[in-house]
Amino acid sequence: MQPIPLMNSKAQYAPLVDELKERFAAVLDSGRFIFGPEVEAFEHEAAAFLGVPHAIGVANGTDALVLALEALGIGRGDEVICPAFTFYATAEAIVRAGATPVFADVDPQTLNLDPEDVASRVTPRTKALMPVHLFGRVAPLAELSELGLPIVEDAAQAFGAEGVAQTGACSTFSFFPSKNLFALGDGGLVTCLDDEVAKRVRMLRFHGSHDKKTFELVGTNSRLDAVQAAMLRVFLPYLTRWNEQRREAAARYAELGLGEVVELPLDEPGHVYHVYAVRTSRREEIAAALTQEGIASGSYYTTPLHLQPALSYLGVAEGSLPETERAAAENLAVPMWAGIELEQQERVVEAIRAAVGVPA
Repeated sequence: MQPIPLMNSKAQYAPLVDELKERFAAVLDSGRFIFGPEVEAFEHEAAAFLGVPHAIGVANGTDALVLALEALGIGRGDEVICPAFTFYATAEAIVRAGATPVFADVDPQTLNLDPEDVASRVTPRTKALMPVHLFGRVAPLAELSELGLPIVEDAAQAFGAEGVAQTGACSTFSFFPSKNLFALGDGGLVTCLDDEVAKRVRMLRFHGSHDKKTFELVGTNSRLDAVQAAMLRVFLPYLTRWNEQRREAAARYAELGLGEVVELPLDEPGHVYHVYAVRTSRREEIAAALTQEGIASGSYYTTPLHLQPALSYLGVAEGSLPETERAAAENLAVPMWAGIELEQQERVVEAIRAAVGVPA
């Protein structure tokens, strides 16, 4: 049998290869590789898709987070509340901006920030909240906004999810090749609702300058290149359908009976299933069985951020975020991408049922 990967971006772009080659050739012929019309066009199209006034292309999703924080004036002496059940870049960006990450626990059903726990951790030094739309599910933005603090949405895993980029002062995206909207390399985006914040992000991504002659801020060099912008322009019109296909695949896992043997992710309108992560106390056993059948799986954030060596100086003890640590011990991602075939999903479910001794 053919192996089944965890994600398969190639299957999504394979029908578009000729168009991708044409767009690449057009950029090559233009000689414009930094900024230029492709980047400007993608920024305009992304802003229209997301329904925001400003979209600013940057080099990657991590830089997007740093630039958003810096544009909001967040730095030394400030605290930013974020989850510990997320990729390292979330907290890393806060530290790079000079601020201190404060970890809050997650809701056991959604794995997104628990608003009550966030509220309990707000201090006079708290200057922003950084929720993560984990695995493609939108965080509880309405409840978090009631705390009256600026929100920076880490939407790296949720381009196209319903409600994203409508609440946060800034929202940030990654176009890493595994994402729902992906580039053929690195890339990122910052969206802003405020004109002045957007102006600062644009300057900060280009050494703190708007004209390469006068430098008003200490910024960095973080630009989305024209080749990646051109590729993203090819993919963006397909994203809505791709996200619909992910939702259809999630529904099929439930229909095939996967929920009889593991805990399925809670479905909500607008969830775009960047990752399809189930929960089980028999994770290692199931993962080994899947490997035996040529089926890839993955476990995310098995060492949550508060227990990472680089962040030990924060002094957050093991056991202090119980739902985070339980999620880290139980999550198991199974194959998911736009266009995954029914037969492939059937094989996944059959292998998991066999692993736990429950016949189909």
